[in-house]
Amino acid sequence: MANKSLVSITDYSKEKILQILNKAAEFEKNPNQPLLQGKVVATLFFEPSTRTRLSFETAVNRLGGRVIGFSDASTTSGTKGETLKDTIIMVSNYADLIVMRNPIEGAARYAAEVAKVPIINAGDGANQHPTQTMLDLYSIKKTQGKLENLKICMVGDLKYGRTIHSLIMAMSHFNPTFTFIAPDELKLPEEYKMFCKENNIAFTEHDELTEEAISDADILYMTRVQKERFTDLYEYEKVKDVYTLRNKLLENTKPNMRILHPLPRVNEIDYDVDNNEKAYYFEQARNGVFARQAIICDLLGL
Repeated sequence: MANKSLVSITDYSKEKILQILNKAAEFEKNPNQPLLQGKVVATLFFEPSTRTRLSFETAVNRLGGRVIGFSDASTTSGTKGETLKDTIIMVSNYADLIVMRNPIEGAARYAAEVAKVPIINAGDGANQHPTQTMLDLYSIKKTQGKLENLKICMVGDLKYGRTIHSLIMAMSHFNPTFTFIAPDELKLPEEYKMFCKENNIAFTEHDELTEEAISDADILYMTRVQKERFTDLYEYEKVKDVYTLRNKLLENTKPNMRILHPLPRVNEIDYDVDNNEKAYYFEQARNGVFARQAIICDLLGL
């Protein structure tokens, strides 16, 4: 890559992950600092986003920077045929850093190779979402007091879930035990199972969300079935409501267990669960501001 960028969670070593988490904790104590005064950050969202885009923009604003960009690719020159390469080079002239979400896997890596400024991957298709992973790790560490030797249960769309893929790779530094729960159509891709085996990470697979399957989990990571990843809507309809987490299922879970979800949710977490002390997904979203402040400042050498 031409610049220091964050494209994949594998761009971070274990030491760098811990360093960023420590910075995030400092920003949580004092999120309003003029560290980005005079800096411009471009947010280029070729795919819809609420939390990721707004938390990045909040992070920049709280640090005194300015934000330019777009949240709808149909308003850009891409509709006139402009290539991603030309868009990235052009925006590099205006901004000190680019945050990009794109539906094409590998788009962020390509952008980092042609950009004159650092690129942050805010999601590239079903591939990676490294800043979500950092806020997930921060949330896990805050709720569990550690990252090592935890039991993490991942439920739902494990095939297309880029947050799942990134988190598996990041947790490989901390000796986790995984439970994967998904229907056959959405099971974890073989490459990530091979990654677990190569890194001596224990895991089990199930196709039903049961009390027994989640009873010893420290973290229950729920995901939605992503309609936008399906080319066949019939296949989506078959699996869209396959799992719903309800309070009844949580009665025999560990006291320290916390429920995470990258959001948005559809039907996979019942609204009654919001009032359960184990629900942590809205606090998790809030943590995104601090994690992204830490990442932006690190990439800009601040």
